[in-house]
Amino acid sequence: MRKIVGIVVATMVLLVGTIVLIAQNPPQAPPGRGGQQAPPQPMSFFITSVGKGDGANYGGLAGADAYCQSMAMAAGRGSSTWHAYLSTQGPMAVNARDRIGMGPWYNARGQRVAMNVAELHGDTIEQARIGNALGKQFSLTEKNTVVNGVGDMPNQHDILTGSQADGRAYTDGMDHTCNNYSSNADGRGSVQLGHSDKQGGNNSSWNSTHGSRGCSQPNLVSTGGAGLLYCFATN
Repeated sequence: MRKIVGIVVATMVLLVGTIVLIAQNPPQAPPGRGGQQAPPQPMSFFITSVGKGDGANYGGLAGADAYCQSMAMAAGRGSSTWHAYLSTQGPMAVNARDRIGMGPWYNARGQRVAMNVAELHGDTIEQARIGNALGKQFSLTEKNTVVNGVGDMPNQHDILTGSQADGRAYTDGMDHTCNNYSSNADGRGSVQLGHSDKQGGNNSSWNSTHGSRGCSQPNLVSTGGAGLLYCFATN
C-alpha cells in the first residue's frame, strides 16, 4: 500500500511541475495563426507599369532615374531613392549593377526577389544554379500587376537594360543603349533588352536576352516590349 501511495504522490508532483513549466513558457502560436508575424517588407523593386512612350529616349540616365522615382512616388514609395537598371557606354560608362544599391530587394507584394547584387546576377556557380526570384510572377510593376509575357497579347516582356548578363556595360563599338537612352531614332543603334518573364530568345536572362530592332517606340513594341524599365531602391 505504501508503495502505491508513493507512486501516486510522485506522479502528482511530476504533473504539477509540468503544469508550472508550461505556464511559465507557453507554446508559441505558428505564424499566420494568431502568432506574431514579421511586418511585410516595403517595395524596393518594380517594373514600370508603362513606358515613357518615346522609345528608348528617356533623356539619358538621369531622366530614366527620374522616371523610376516618379512611378515610385505615385505608388507611395517616393521616400526612397530609385535608380533605373541601365548601363551606359563610352568614356564614362556606368554598370547597371553598380548603381542599384546593395539589396535586398522586394516586389510590391513584399516577396524577396534577390538578397544582394551577387545573387541578382548569379555571380557564383551556386548562385547561377539557383538563380534569383525574378520571373513573370515575381517581377511585378509598382501597381502590383504582372507584366505581359510570352503567350500574352500584347507581349511586353522586353525590358531596357543596355547591359550584359553580368550587369556590366558593353565595351565594343556597337551602340547597345540607343545613345545612352537619349535617342528614339531607328537605324542608329539599338538597346539591349532583358525578359521580365525569363522566357523566349533562346535563353532565360532577365537582363540581357537580345537587342531591339531600333530605338523608336514602334520598333520597341514590334520587338516585344513597351519601353519598360527595371527600377531598384538604392536605400
